[in-house]
Amino acid sequence: MSETARKFNLLPMLGHTKGKRSPVTCALKCDNACAGETCNTSSNSYFRDVASATMSRRAALGLGAAGALAVALGSAVTSAEPASAAGLSKAAKEGFGKSKLKFTAIKPVDAAVDAVTVPDGFTWQPVIRWGDPLFSDSPDFDINKQTAAAQARQFGYNNDYTDILEIPNTKGRRAVLFTNHEYTNENIMVPAGYDAKETRAIGRAAHGLAVVELERKNTTKPWSYVKGAPLNRRFLDDTTYELTGPVAGSALVKTVADPSGKAIKGTFGNCSGGTTPWGTILSGEENFNGYFVAGGTSASDKRYGLTANATSRKWELDDPRFDTRNAGYENEANRFGWIVEVDPFDPTSTPKKHSAMGRFKHEGANVIVAKSGHVVAYMGDDERFDYLYKFVSKGKYIEGDRKNNMGLLSEGNLFVAQFTGNSPAAEITGTGAVPSDGAFDGIGEWLPLVVDGKSAIAGMSVEEVLVHTRIAADKAANAKGGPTKMDRCEDVQPSLHTGKVYVVCTNNSDRGKAGKEGATEVNPRTQNRDGHIVEITETGDQTSTSFGWNLLMVCGDPAQGDVTYFSGYPVDKVSPISCPDNVAFDSVGNLWISTDGAPSGIGYNDGLFKVTLDGAERGKVEQFLAVPRDAETCGPIIHDEERTVFVAVQHPGEEGTFEAPHSYFPDYVGAGAKPAAGQVRAPRPAVIQVFRG
Repeated sequence: MSETARKFNLLPMLGHTKGKRSPVTCALKCDNACAGETCNTSSNSYFRDVASATMSRRAALGLGAAGALAVALGSAVTSAEPASAAGLSKAAKEGFGKSKLKFTAIKPVDAAVDAVTVPDGFTWQPVIRWGDPLFSDSPDFDINKQTAAAQARQFGYNNDYTDILEIPNTKGRRAVLFTNHEYTNENIMVPAGYDAKETRAIGRAAHGLAVVELERKNTTKPWSYVKGAPLNRRFLDDTTYELTGPVAGSALVKTVADPSGKAIKGTFGNCSGGTTPWGTILSGEENFNGYFVAGGTSASDKRYGLTANATSRKWELDDPRFDTRNAGYENEANRFGWIVEVDPFDPTSTPKKHSAMGRFKHEGANVIVAKSGHVVAYMGDDERFDYLYKFVSKGKYIEGDRKNNMGLLSEGNLFVAQFTGNSPAAEITGTGAVPSDGAFDGIGEWLPLVVDGKSAIAGMSVEEVLVHTRIAADKAANAKGGPTKMDRCEDVQPSLHTGKVYVVCTNNSDRGKAGKEGATEVNPRTQNRDGHIVEITETGDQTSTSFGWNLLMVCGDPAQGDVTYFSGYPVDKVSPISCPDNVAFDSVGNLWISTDGAPSGIGYNDGLFKVTLDGAERGKVEQFLAVPRDAETCGPIIHDEERTVFVAVQHPGEEGTFEAPHSYFPDYVGAGAKPAAGQVRAPRPAVIQVFRG
């Protein structure tokens, strides 16, 4: 066992991770979720039936369309363009093959390689790294002399969701970068022997969010961050967030420190996110349970993975709110697990947590404006056997009315997804083999949780549904049964070009194990190591309560004998891909996928992949880049018009220690040479840009 494993008590996942996935990551990022009991022990199961014509994806109806992209350089979406009469989307007929970002796919990179690998003709450089000073009074980063006070004025650790929004009227020369800081690994951040309390404080200060101004000479040059810029901001553990919606002021979220139940300190475990059409950023609070000690015996504690065990970071030693057994703090964990909204253009604004969107392990939230004008947000609960959700705003989007639009996520209807397959149950074998009709597909329903301000769940108030959303979803049902247990819904993105929604299911190693649900048509593999992606077409516009669906891909490495599916595209002509995580679209509608777990779990570094979504090359996967040893690829931004791609490189060198690094990213010397005697270099999570050069 490594020294890192000893320090963080990593026995639960040691020897059980796949490919290059580190047990350190499992402990620090998600509190060893895969080693614990499955949180969803409800009796909900997939409703299987023999296909009929009305159940086929071929009978799924069209989609709505209206609106236009509102935020320059960002990934915000409004409504989709209509499909063409010829059957292909407008993007397929006019766009997919017209991207200016041309490249030759790279080959998979061995997991031992400590380098960023990009296609021929491209180069890369950091935009900003952990520890870079943000403010005029920020100290320069000194890895041997870190303090919590310094870290609070510097860029945080482990960037996940990332977006770049142009500052208006700057001719493309200035922008703001937003990123989450998901979690920390103090074992590779600070030297051995550091004061324990100060180390914990450094870790807290390295969490949260950041907004940083960028500049460049012109649109053909790379970006640099601007120290001391007026929009620069860090969101820390003592930053106040306004709780909005029906739960604001509820007894379920009041504490001795906040008797109002409306002012929450900090945000933790933030994973992916989204950018709204009105230019704000959404951030998902995901693995918040790992930050709290709790009683661990209540139904809510069990359903959300809260236990009485000491946390790996031990913040409970410094602040009583992180132990919910302390008098007055029983509800503190209820104040996390929300969608956060940040205005990156106003450094004095109060960020919000939106209770109307439900509380669970949010990977993120992505917004589209329906034809009706209502805002629709899609959200995944990143846990084995948990659910997919949709929020529909009560109010309507008004182009140019930012004040109105910034209130749209505070009130609305909440739904959970139920998928039904159209193939006989006997054809879903658990191997990933395609059923006889040639596709994994079917129809679905959005089961109501909250509608028109009223609870749709018997015996639960609106406040209870929204605070204990997982429990409420377990109880939702129609004649076919309850919501569908999924294989870790991570990013969920609607396409601006087609209106279709892409649900990224990263993996589920427990599917089909004793006492656990087996394969279903929408989750067709047992012990699903490699993941898959679901494509949803809403019936009508995005406010519909029914949809059609199919699988875009069942991931893996065909060259290693994995049973895979790429929408009928030849499997011997794709880049191997595994554990899809975050996704983004380029300007012509191609899907880009970042991975977390490495292709097929066979020892490749994680990467970024382009996927064509329609036409003759639908399902074609091409690897664009690979990140260094132990790292995960996060937060892709695709500026294909400028031939530039951005990714956040998270937890490089995770398996090492401060004294014996596994990576020197991004401050390589020569060809990744080790430092000279006495010279200290450690891996620094960073946002990087890849461009023609």
